[in-house]
Amino acid sequence: MYRAVRSRDRSYDGIFFVAVRTTGIFCRPSCPARKPLPRNIEYYAAARDALFAGYRACKRCRPMDTNGRPPDWVRKLLARVEDQPDSRLRDADLRQLSIDPARARRYFQENYGMTFQAYQRSRRLGEALTHIREGARVSRAAISHGFQSESGFRDAFNKAFGKPPRRAPEKAVVTTAMFESPVGPLLAGATDDGLCLLEFCDRRALEAQIDTLRSRFAAALVPGRHKWLTQANDELTRYFDRRLEVFSVPLVFPGTEFQRRVWSQLLRIPYGETISYETLARRAGCPGAQRAVGTANGANRIAIIIPCHRVVNKDGKLGGYGGGLWRKQHLLELEQATLSGQKDFDFKTQSVR
Repeated sequence: MYRAVRSRDRSYDGIFFVAVRTTGIFCRPSCPARKPLPRNIEYYAAARDALFAGYRACKRCRPMDTNGRPPDWVRKLLARVEDQPDSRLRDADLRQLSIDPARARRYFQENYGMTFQAYQRSRRLGEALTHIREGARVSRAAISHGFQSESGFRDAFNKAFGKPPRRAPEKAVVTTAMFESPVGPLLAGATDDGLCLLEFCDRRALEAQIDTLRSRFAAALVPGRHKWLTQANDELTRYFDRRLEVFSVPLVFPGTEFQRRVWSQLLRIPYGETISYETLARRAGCPGAQRAVGTANGANRIAIIIPCHRVVNKDGKLGGYGGGLWRKQHLLELEQATLSGQKDFDFKTQSVR
């Protein structure tokens, strides 16, 4: 790994992170900064691991910033899966593509919450579920979507969805996809009623949010394509390009009666403006319940679009944010720069010019 750091090898960016004990900063392997001595380096598999260990993100190489896209080898791999969702790439196939299977497994585990093989299997199951709902026979769906036997397909289907394939039409599904953005990758989810999940992939509470989602919808989460995901991704792209201020993608956000009141009030905060937790509590009909309002904010499963980043402390300080205060500051600066007519906004330098 140190060899990759010394040579500033960009192909290792996102695969591991380099933390420097003497500075308290962590970087990408390709960071142009002066290289530390090997004895002063700690290696982490994920940026969040370095953050939890007390290191700060480097301002030169921006290890938390995905630059709007995954590494080239991941992008090509995802394109291959999308072009041929019914096929299966084994480890030998990955090696022929000059991709280390362990590297693919680690990247998908960190960014998708599953290995690459599990991602492929979920993708095939999702396609099969669609075809069964359209009237296809189970045996035909199994073979046409890359499963070697009907029994193997039934076992995988039952494990993923909790029901046998013959009951597929009645099984709820949350279709998921990962969006790249200037503030890091986002995991999105949608049902036929609307977008129900948009969360930062490195958020510590992501796993709990997914579990809550499964419980609320009594549904399986399956990678795939969905019209609401397409619309959400398009609107987010325009939001970050400062060409959209109001989202129109339909939202589905089940929760307690109090949580729904708070989240509904969040949707009423205008673009580029902020309110205090005290004001939000009053608008939600619970004056003085700032702490409860803050907890409800933290439980919001649709970041950015349900704008909990627009709630700050009474004294104007940022307060908390599940995605990290640097993201909250970025989002607020982006919106304020748009309203003030600033010609350019650079996420990489974290400043408005």
